[in-house]
Amino acid sequence: MPEPSRAAQLGALVFLLRPTYIATEVVTAAATTGGYSFVSDSVSKLGEVGCSAAYCSPRHEVMNGSFMAYGVLLAGGALLLARPLGPWVTGLLVVSGVSSYATGLAPLDQDATLHALAATPLFVAQPLALLLLGWRVREERPRLSKALLVTGAVTAAAAVGFIVSGEERAGGALERLALWPVLFGLAGFAWTQRPRLRRGR
Repeated sequence: MPEPSRAAQLGALVFLLRPTYIATEVVTAAATTGGYSFVSDSVSKLGEVGCSAAYCSPRHEVMNGSFMAYGVLLAGGALLLARPLGPWVTGLLVVSGVSSYATGLAPLDQDATLHALAATPLFVAQPLALLLLGWRVREERPRLSKALLVTGAVTAAAAVGFIVSGEERAGGALERLALWPVLFGLAGFAWTQRPRLRRGR
């Protein structure tokens, strides 16, 4: 198997770092007042700028900045990994990255419609990217392929469930089920593109 290119290795590093995004949610949620639930409250609620007696997210800049920064990492990593990912997967992940970046620019409580328009492509493009990537590597890496296909199916179902349920009951859990597994699915693929140790000379 040929050594991954320098660009692919750099893109792999970016994808391997992206699961740290979860920490930004935890840090932001820890500072909220009025009660925040990872099960029932949406991620976007952490990015709300306004405060009230009932709820406030004083670290909203962290969350919105995270949407933007990790969106850039997603799009940039996809472009660096364009050859092994293929054009369709790359395109879908770039769209996802742009969607994430735009979400950070449009906090939920400032313009709910604009926020929804910015965020929706992410929930559509990411599961499709995982499904296509799983199909792409089915012969070369069958175990990874199965994991990606399952992750793509689960995140797609969760995304539909989140959109249908909105802010009700387990909306926050469904949203995270639609988003978090993608971080690890792409990291799993990135692991195959890491620099390989050479034995001997």
